[in-house]
Amino acid sequence: MTEVLGSQPAPAQWIVIATAVVALAAVLPRPLWRLSRNAVTIAHEGGHGLVALATGRRLESIRLHSDTSGLTVTRGRPTGLGMILTAAAGYTAAPLLGLGGAALLGAGRVTLLLWLATALLVAMLVMVRNAYGIFTVLLAGGAFLLVSWLTGPDVQAVFAYAVVWFLLLGGVRPAFELQAKRRHGGAPDSDADQLGRLTHVHPTVWLLFFHAVSICALIGGGRWLLGV
Repeated sequence: MTEVLGSQPAPAQWIVIATAVVALAAVLPRPLWRLSRNAVTIAHEGGHGLVALATGRRLESIRLHSDTSGLTVTRGRPTGLGMILTAAAGYTAAPLLGLGGAALLGAGRVTLLLWLATALLVAMLVMVRNAYGIFTVLLAGGAFLLVSWLTGPDVQAVFAYAVVWFLLLGGVRPAFELQAKRRHGGAPDSDADQLGRLTHVHPTVWLLFFHAVSICALIGGGRWLLGV
């Protein structure tokens, strides 16, 4: 427990920058993004599920699909604050998880971050209801578990920084993708559109909210990771 709660030294600045470059390389090229976006979908659907539980809704199931889409089913009042927060949690989940991870790494809590991520993935696994979803969550959780158990502090730090950079950088792109789909008449039942119906605020305002959260998280988290 002391090792988990204790602090570890930050890696050299060039390593922090290198992990950012690696994360960016997983986000920008479309072929790699089609694969790496699965991790953002895990965060997206996990965000819906976590906030649903926190607001008193009942979490029924989570599904993750090979086209990087997902579906989280909850039960409760179809309107109200709980439903609004649950709907808003998807596109903001990856950026905010990245921001929280950056805060932990800025405080030197590398091991704690790895174990918290593993615990969240295990908790999510219980609610996943399709084979592809189970496979992707097991793969992600297994990676965190293996790094936590079998590698030393240096490798753990590199892995943790790469993951957090990926959440921060990868959390920006989905809102732009949603914006492009809506511009061409696609995604009529997107989170932004659901929020528009729930709040009577135009979906574009919610889309701007998603942009603001992801970009602010990237700026704030990046400053923590870089120590500036």
